[in-house]
Amino acid sequence: MSVVLSYMPTTEGRGALPFGFAEARMRNTDVVVVADGDSSSSTDFVVDLETARSTAGADDVNYRVAEKDNGLSHADALIDASYDDDVELLVIGQRRRSPVGKLLTGSVVQRVLLDAQCPVVAVKPPVRAAV
Repeated sequence: MSVVLSYMPTTEGRGALPFGFAEARMRNTDVVVVADGDSSSSTDFVVDLETARSTAGADDVNYRVAEKDNGLSHADALIDASYDDDVELLVIGQRRRSPVGKLLTGSVVQRVLLDAQCPVVAVKPPVRAAV
């Protein structure tokens, strides 16, 4: 079994990483990372994953990066990954929205929520204290 984890080089995308690793640790399974576009070739990619894994206390959780199909959008790649028989959960980051903005969920998140075969968790970034 595995947890599919969306990676996007944004605050929201990075915010979901520790949750995904914590879920995998709790479920005693591994993580499959689906990176958006060419973000897996970024120098921050491995740093972000290792930081999230450490933050979640999941240093013993193994992860692999899904091979990229250049013909698929990020949403399609996540949806396709959700149809693998061994996938238990899909984790994706989501922006915080105002009450009116909640009517319009982001297109990637909305497509994944509607079309994924497995349960999906949309994780919001932490709220920052006003200074």
